[in-house]
Amino acid sequence: MLSGIRYYVKTGRCGTMDGMAHSYDHPGELAAANPIRLLAVRDTPLSVDEVFGAVGDAAAGGTALFVGTVRNHDGGAEVGALGYSAHPTAEAELRRVAEKVAADFPVRALAAVHRVGDLAIGDLAVVVAVSCPHRAEAFAACRRLIDDLKREVPIWKHQSFADGTEEWVGA
Repeated sequence: MLSGIRYYVKTGRCGTMDGMAHSYDHPGELAAANPIRLLAVRDTPLSVDEVFGAVGDAAAGGTALFVGTVRNHDGGAEVGALGYSAHPTAEAELRRVAEKVAADFPVRALAAVHRVGDLAIGDLAVVVAVSCPHRAEAFAACRRLIDDLKREVPIWKHQSFADGTEEWVGA
């Protein structure tokens, strides 16, 4: 369990993972009313600047950003090509995941975009960012966002390896 990381509960109070409750008079310590600023599944190149810009918030003391890139290897094998496919419900599932993160943390702003189609080594595959009143909350919320996105959103990776083999990941 992560000690000292604050989380937001719907009561309007802030608490910590160690169970100590805190109440804040400053509204910036709480989640924003509409924190989801950008969600997309796209077949065009992603922009770190766009995602980072979407989560700017004057009440945020911490912003965490994760960028997933296509690497040239997986499981000890050289990757030659990679493509992502998405189910038609992928954006709706991405929204559900984002809403859950926003409900569980004091999120001031949240953004997530995932690429589909054929990608080259080094291309951006996914970019997520979360801003919160404090850095620990931002790190924890961003980690939850990317982990839940990868686990729950129906986006599948097809890898072709240099030796001629291929595999589907997440399908």
